Amino acid sequence: MSRVKDRLRIGVGAGFADDRVEPAGQLVERADLDYLVFECLAERTTARESLSLAKDPEAGYTPRLAERMERVLGPCLERGTRIVTNMGAANPPAGARLARRLARDMGLGDLSVAVVEGDEVTECLRARPDLPLLESGAPLESILPRLVSGHAYLGADAVSAALDTGAFVVMTGRVADPSLFLGPALHHFRWAVDDWSRIAAGSLAGHLLECCCQLTGGCFADPPVLEVPDLANLGHPFADIGAEGQLELGKCPDSGGRLDIATCTQQLLYEIHDPAAYLTPDCQLDVTGVDFVQTAPNQVRVVGARARPPTESYKVTVGYHDGYIGEGQVTYAGPNAVARARLAGEVILRRLADRGFVYEETRVDLIGLSSMHGEGEGRPEPYEVRLRVAARAPDRAAAAAVGFETRAMHVNGPAGGGGGSDPVVREVLAAASVLLPRTLAPWRVMLMEGPS
Repeated sequence: MSRVKDRLRIGVGAGFADDRVEPAGQLVERADLDYLVFECLAERTTARESLSLAKDPEAGYTPRLAERMERVLGPCLERGTRIVTNMGAANPPAGARLARRLARDMGLGDLSVAVVEGDEVTECLRARPDLPLLESGAPLESILPRLVSGHAYLGADAVSAALDTGAFVVMTGRVADPSLFLGPALHHFRWAVDDWSRIAAGSLAGHLLECCCQLTGGCFADPPVLEVPDLANLGHPFADIGAEGQLELGKCPDSGGRLDIATCTQQLLYEIHDPAAYLTPDCQLDVTGVDFVQTAPNQVRVVGARARPPTESYKVTVGYHDGYIGEGQVTYAGPNAVARARLAGEVILRRLADRGFVYEETRVDLIGLSSMHGEGEGRPEPYEVRLRVAARAPDRAAAAAVGFETRAMHVNGPAGGGGGSDPVVREVLAAASVLLPRTLAPWRVMLMEGPS
């Protein structure tokens, strides 16, 4: 139950898999939260964890699950702050079992965890090879031989149902980012799933919060034009949601960063293709009428969200193998460093061709000059530059040759090469998307509690 019946306070514990750990505990201890949400899945993350699951049936959750839970379980249980997270990734039941073991080992007793399942639809995809890939229009059949996994973006109704069990922790796999935050509001206020004004407010709250510190100054600082105070101590944000859909954003007053109209506007537009129809499993969110009002330092009221019914499909992220990338780096410094680096890049590509290797794509970057925006007219040459050569290949041997030939520039290339990296080869795990009828991805909730 919320401490204030007509107000729900939801905070963010993480906005991606490698987010900082400590600030989540600080937020719980200082912000009087009803719920703490960890959003830790990117497009490729679930597919990556599917590979881990294939090697170990008790793996497949996000690697930092234990570290995050160890930091917040005690403070959350002490204050009654329930936890919602998608850190279950490709194996929510195993993630739940880990959380329960941690609670027992920490002397916190039996931890009840509700597991949301049903997002994993890999076998369903194999039976639908005609589905078009959203990115290219090609049939799913074109990548089926390399398929790793398929996970549908479930909605807030699944999260709400999991909270209805009374579990202290909700562990999900793939759930749409805003839905992790809308779910607690549906549960707490008993909103109808077609109450579009309230669904709009809850979905907007989730969209603004999902990337955590991007709302409080992360990815914003650009001194001296845009200053963010105490960037090293960014505070995690929270939202106060009212029973009628009122929405106000805030952060702890003793934390770093800034939360204002500018940072909120930046996050509002993040990852939205159509501001009038941002598609989620819960609604089509329209943010074209959204307005921000600064009500106090680091406190912003949000109004004007609208919503329409969702589509009849779930978006599904399809993870698949896509060859290998080989990479090598070496540094050149001093007068004429750029010309020497360019010559080294030419030599490396020539060597690879002479050895008979064929690549789908190659890149020769001069880090510090052209790696981000390409060659530019009139751009001053740096005094030192790092050459990076990378290539995509269907086989590991061709990828490994890239780093080997780059490393050889130490004694076989232009003058002054040094600081070369060890050859790098990494398997490419790519992501594509399809739309799947909702009826083909039914979700279910499993409650874990009591002795195990």
